Amino acid sequence: MKHGYFFDMDGVIYNSMPHHAQVWEETMQRHHLHFTAQDCYRNEGRTGFDVIHEVILRDEHREASHEEIARIYAEKTNAFLAMGHPAPIPDIQDVLHYLKNQGHVIWIVTGSGQDSLFETLNKDFPNIFARERMITAYDVTHGKPNPEPYLKAWERSGLQKEDCCVIENAPLGIRAAKAAGLFTIGVNTGVLTRDDLQQAGADIVLDNMEQLLTAIRESRF
Repeated sequence: MKHGYFFDMDGVIYNSMPHHAQVWEETMQRHHLHFTAQDCYRNEGRTGFDVIHEVILRDEHREASHEEIARIYAEKTNAFLAMGHPAPIPDIQDVLHYLKNQGHVIWIVTGSGQDSLFETLNKDFPNIFARERMITAYDVTHGKPNPEPYLKAWERSGLQKEDCCVIENAPLGIRAAKAAGLFTIGVNTGVLTRDDLQQAGADIVLDNMEQLLTAIRESRF
């Protein structure tokens, strides 16, 4: 039977969170805003616009304009790109190739707003992803932890919810997936604890992609 696997990107497909954490912290500091690398991990999955809006509201007690937020986000994005292309998460290639070879449907559900995202994924993972099976920051009004990103992926997949599985590494992403009514696996690839992912509501928490591949092969979900 064909199943749908919905993958977050940062920290699940790419080992990009250390880069994101560094540039978020540095960019916010340049604008006299307080946002640490740890804050980045705890806010992972939200759109950049949401993050900047909330931090400015919290620190400066004002509503930032769309133009101001866009400038700060562009600055952060350029700094991230200047750090070079992050490597894939260890063993994620094996997971993706196994799922594809089994005939399952693979989606990306990310808060990223990178214009070249599909081209990057297709270069690193040829013939795995399809543009029509991607939900990005441009496709939603509300980012994670709102369930909208995962609800849109599920609705477009045409599958039953019981035939879908979310792969996440972040508490906000897990909350979004569970609010959408989807079975969710937390893979702890970052600096947070297993308890952080369990408390967010993950159905299963694993330590790495090797464990994920083993679990899939054993048909545990």
